[in-house]
Amino acid sequence: MLTASALGRAYGPRTLFANVTLQLSAGRRIALVGGNGTGKTSLIEILVGDAEPDEGSITKPKDMTLGYLPQDLVDTATGSVLEEVLAGAGEMATLAERLHRLEAAISDPASLDDPDSYDRLLADYGETQGQFEAMGGYALEADARKVLAGLGFRDADADRPVRELSGGWRMRVALARLLLAKPDVLILDEPTNHLDVDSVAWLEQQLAAWPGALLFVSHDRDFIDAVADRVVELAEGTALEYVGGFAEFVVQREERLQRIEAAAARQAREMAKVEQFIDRFRYKATKARQVQSRIKTLEKLEKIHVPDRRELVARFSFPEPPRSSRVVAEFADASVGYGAEPVVEHVSLSIERGQTVALIGPNGAGKTTLLKLILGELEASAGQANLGNNVSVAKFHQHQADELDSDKTVIATFSGGIDPGKRNLRTVLGSFGFPGDAADRMVRDLSGGERTRLSLARTMIEPVNLLVLDEPTNHLDLPSCDVLEDALVAYPGTVLLVTHDRHLIRNAADAVIDVRNGRAVWHDGVPEELLTPPDPSRVAAARVGLGKTSKAGSSGAKNQPASGQPEVANRGNTSQLRKQVQRLEREVDEAEARVAQLQEQLADPTIYDRPEEVLVLANQYEEAKAKAVTLTEQWTEAAEALEG
Repeated sequence: MLTASALGRAYGPRTLFANVTLQLSAGRRIALVGGNGTGKTSLIEILVGDAEPDEGSITKPKDMTLGYLPQDLVDTATGSVLEEVLAGAGEMATLAERLHRLEAAISDPASLDDPDSYDRLLADYGETQGQFEAMGGYALEADARKVLAGLGFRDADADRPVRELSGGWRMRVALARLLLAKPDVLILDEPTNHLDVDSVAWLEQQLAAWPGALLFVSHDRDFIDAVADRVVELAEGTALEYVGGFAEFVVQREERLQRIEAAAARQAREMAKVEQFIDRFRYKATKARQVQSRIKTLEKLEKIHVPDRRELVARFSFPEPPRSSRVVAEFADASVGYGAEPVVEHVSLSIERGQTVALIGPNGAGKTTLLKLILGELEASAGQANLGNNVSVAKFHQHQADELDSDKTVIATFSGGIDPGKRNLRTVLGSFGFPGDAADRMVRDLSGGERTRLSLARTMIEPVNLLVLDEPTNHLDLPSCDVLEDALVAYPGTVLLVTHDRHLIRNAADAVIDVRNGRAVWHDGVPEELLTPPDPSRVAAARVGLGKTSKAGSSGAKNQPASGQPEVANRGNTSQLRKQVQRLEREVDEAEARVAQLQEQLADPTIYDRPEEVLVLANQYEEAKAKAVTLTEQWTEAAEALEG
């Protein structure tokens, strides 16, 4: 259990928070929410020991283990994806490494100094192997691969060096390592930022059943509702705790605000009566003592503070964009990729004026590639992708906030290059959460979420008729997500939106394009099944990860089938693939049964009285394990082809 008592932190004259008390105990899952700049990350850094509080203390048991996923990862990994994840297993990983060393030494008895060394090695191997099995070590690699699959990795990606991966995929490796390690206390700062819809839904299932203590920051309402049993809000300079998920938090916060407002109103009425008495009898000698008593009472009275209810946004008034053609963007049997490797093939669909269309699917499946294709940043390898007549575009990409000039003010950054017309740009900027003096702050003094919000404001104020937004909610807080949602609803043009935020998709999108396995499938409305996770046992087979894409299939409901592929031939190929998958399933079961049998034999203490047999069994075990891994990879490839 980790307990924080009366924590406080300030930056210069500004107090972030004071008197914050938290208790992280086994089974407690806390969502930490609050506006940008309220100190969420600062509080987390204090809890994990990366920073010292100005006041207060933290107590925790000496043997407690703590895992932490920051927003910005300091990456030091040098091994493969699987090696890095397995290294997080702590003592179990140490035992596994020791077993490998002992097996290597046992397999080369000629290198030993004396015969007694061999007996000691066998005894050491038997003891280590018993500990490893008792801790469930032989299932460790399978568990690691299962976690990696849930986070979007294909089985073949397990051997890739971590240094070759992008920042988002490295963050997933770090998250997988923590999930496998299962620390007593797990602290995650925006864990969904680099995940797709499928992986977010899978992760919430894992964390909802987390046995240890969990504290996480998230702007995803669905994620908070599914995982948290408590919500702690950093507001008004302190931490306020509510029991339940996000829906319960909203209700309880509203009830609390109503109680405070009612108490403040009663207090104001009582104070008005007292002030009226003072004004009436201030100069009457017979009432002087009573007047002075009431004056002292007012001076000592602690006035009830009513929290500011103002939302970041009330109403948006965008300039009417130039009218585009009815069809804003159109794909006609279009295929696109990088080099000879196709990413998405045979896409045939159209996006009409005024629609808000969300693109969802696994990371690496081709969502951003489709956006680049329609914007002319990539050329189609086959077919066509075109914008309609009189279409003007403004684009927001994931790292746009990092490109702002830190030496400019907010208002200068926002207004640069814009013709204000009849609009007051400060009023517009205020609706995006920068009212009054906040518009004169320097960009370098903004938090990550505030920079993202400023970049969005700068993008959305352009008088264009097509907005292209790629993961705009990353690093935003909940109020800022409300800003974005309301802005998209009010926006009069057409929107193409890539996001993993299911709440935003439900409330803003008119249609969804599901991009996966080399296909792009159109869906009118937002079918709920697209926002729920697939069966975890099929995740690895169904995904396209790290730039490797399936070449099978065509696009969906609005797509035309590829020509030159007779239906009879397709049926024949499908039948052969189905038989291959069934055969490989049987072989995988047999291989895993063989591994389990050898594990059982190696677990028998009496076997270590016969060194020769131990050596033979150890070699057979390694061969059986390698065969099971190979067959599993072959089954994955065949299942993926059949899925396509």
